[in-house]
Amino acid sequence: MGLGVGLPAVKRRSAGRVCAAVALAAGVTLTGACGEDGTGGGDDGDSLSVGVLMPGGGASRFGQFDRPLIERKLKQLCPDCPAATVAATPEPAVQRQQLEAMITKGVDVLIVAAVDPKALRSSVESADRAGIPVVAYDRLAQGPISGYVTFDGATVGRLQGEALVKAMGPKADGGQIVMMNGATTDPNADWYKRGALSALEGKVRIGKSYDTVGWRPENAYVNMSGAIAALGPGNIDGVLAANDSLAGAVVSAFHATGVKRLPPVTGQDADLAAAQRIVAGDQYMTVYKPFKPAADAAAEMAVALGRGETVRSIATGTVDSPTTEDIPAVLLPSVAVTAGNIEDTLVKDGMYTVDQICTPKLRPACDRAGLT
Repeated sequence: MGLGVGLPAVKRRSAGRVCAAVALAAGVTLTGACGEDGTGGGDDGDSLSVGVLMPGGGASRFGQFDRPLIERKLKQLCPDCPAATVAATPEPAVQRQQLEAMITKGVDVLIVAAVDPKALRSSVESADRAGIPVVAYDRLAQGPISGYVTFDGATVGRLQGEALVKAMGPKADGGQIVMMNGATTDPNADWYKRGALSALEGKVRIGKSYDTVGWRPENAYVNMSGAIAALGPGNIDGVLAANDSLAGAVVSAFHATGVKRLPPVTGQDADLAAAQRIVAGDQYMTVYKPFKPAADAAAEMAVALGRGETVRSIATGTVDSPTTEDIPAVLLPSVAVTAGNIEDTLVKDGMYTVDQICTPKLRPACDRAGLT
């Protein structure tokens, strides 16, 4: 069964594309359709309803980027279909309720970014029994998944580890770091960690390593404060933070000690606050994952599955979960972003404008970084 829990086994093959009309219906209150009678059902390829569940909304990357991109792509595929809402929650129990409600309402296909992939297994199995295929998005939920779209986690972690080693310079030769990993309930967290260790092992010493419950910044802050107290702020030469929310907590913990020069800190997701910290010199790098290709691929998979078609021509490879083998998957590349290439990545791709990044307080730092 693949490579075990938390690290999908990847098998590559050529990619293709499938496009069709689809309606987006998500949340627990809406099931839209393209048919004139307003009913759903998979018999008519133009009358598909798709339930979408996200693990966060608002200021999270899922709220800022994934949600609108998925909505936009599906609206593009079916311009006459009504706009939809997306169910978003960071709570596993609530997400299970949302998924079960969508099954009861009779959606044709689901796109699910699981809060807790293992805890959601029974609901995915319920969807399968109801004949509703599930596309796992970003995180590989357990159970009978029909398709998976994500960024190659091994590459994400390796980019973080390589960047940290580079930023540490001579201190990378035996220097001491802290690892602020993601939640053990998220299989991607272990994937990132393994990728990072592939670049770090044999080069640095890991003074402390934490698995952050729920990916919550407040937990990372407590853990980082404990690491600083135990190791001493001057004895921490770098911090491998698994995403930008954790990186922000790490930076805050250092600032709380009065440290004026922070060690290099990594991140992931290219949050606006992270881009600003990078310009300011508080965070060394983030991993930019272009979200549009992921949203597009998830929509295409959902359309194909809802119409009873295969997604093998869409997938770029396959992965194994702890419960399912050979899941057709789209595994997308990522980019390391530092102060030196923010303009050529985040700004060029339209993630943020220079004005969004460069607040008046950051204007001198932006000038030094060439952000004009």
